[in-house]
Amino acid sequence: MTSVNILFQPVDLGVIKLANRIVMAPMTRSFSPGHVPGPDVAAYYRRRAEGDVGLILTEGVSTNTTTATGTPNVPNIVTEEARAGWKTVVDEVKAAGGKIGVQLWHEGPFRNPSKTAHPDIPSWSASGEKTPGKPLWAPMTEAEIETAIVEFVDAAVAAKALGFDCVEFHGAHSYLIDSFFWAATNHRDDRWGGPDWKDRTAFACEIVRRARAAVGPDFPLLIRLSQWKQQDFAAKPAATPDEMLAWLTPLVDAGVDIFHCSQRRFWEPEFDGSDLNFAGWARKLTGKPSISVGSVGLSGEFTAAYAGEESEPTSLDRLVERMEREEFDLIAVGRALLQDPQWAIKVREGRSDALMRFTKDALATLS
Repeated sequence: MTSVNILFQPVDLGVIKLANRIVMAPMTRSFSPGHVPGPDVAAYYRRRAEGDVGLILTEGVSTNTTTATGTPNVPNIVTEEARAGWKTVVDEVKAAGGKIGVQLWHEGPFRNPSKTAHPDIPSWSASGEKTPGKPLWAPMTEAEIETAIVEFVDAAVAAKALGFDCVEFHGAHSYLIDSFFWAATNHRDDRWGGPDWKDRTAFACEIVRRARAAVGPDFPLLIRLSQWKQQDFAAKPAATPDEMLAWLTPLVDAGVDIFHCSQRRFWEPEFDGSDLNFAGWARKLTGKPSISVGSVGLSGEFTAAYAGEESEPTSLDRLVERMEREEFDLIAVGRALLQDPQWAIKVREGRSDALMRFTKDALATLS
């Protein structure tokens, strides 16, 4: 069996030092009634810190109480009650020796108004679309764009004040920020859109730039990106390395420290002619640290999990090979850690027989 030592080496990324290279991936849990994380949520995250996860990234956390959230029992970081709940989460993780960052999430076009407490408020997206070419709402106005930017920045400031170790902006999977990135859902002809990446990245860059000014130079800012979309798994907005460079460079200039590159399967190459995956290309093109993710340690992928498909533990050899080549810096683990808070310890100790299969029951509990 290939040595997994590379996964458990301490790493200094400049903006943050971690005990090892394993990240708990953000996973929506919907266990926060009233959008307030309670003691059970704090205990859930503490168990992962006790399980030797190098960095925990929280589930997506809403940046407002209206347009940002349409998923029941998803926490926000807006109300006093929610912020108090997150302070308890942070304190519990720190007491267990862990580090934790918050993922700031605006559902954008994937918020279904009819299933929210504010059905009369339209959802927000760059051009009012969820499915490309099928507008559901009016495009965001300048005032709405400004409001969204301010809310992201205010949430980042609150996160730092609560003691989080970093902030990640959710810019993937067709949610609000990603609706601006993807040309198929951004048909604007103003400074927030158009055929050039420079304009389609302007919204995210303004969020990052203002957040950087507000939290200072030493507080880590991450952004999660994806080529694939919930509406189109085969989407590839950046079809070449040059296009990816045009996408990522403005984000670096705005103040992004680390790229979290979402793939459905981490081992798949991003472009023809190279074995590098998305995170590998992000690191190569920008020189910034990157996090890879996608079906780590399990036989099936997450999309099948929601349909009830179970997944068996699998070899980590391909992951180790890529990390030893320094293709990317960190690896995010989702379902394996959701199923078993002791996953990292079992991997480190070589107890492969003790690794748990993933079952849909794990989605229904805070184990």
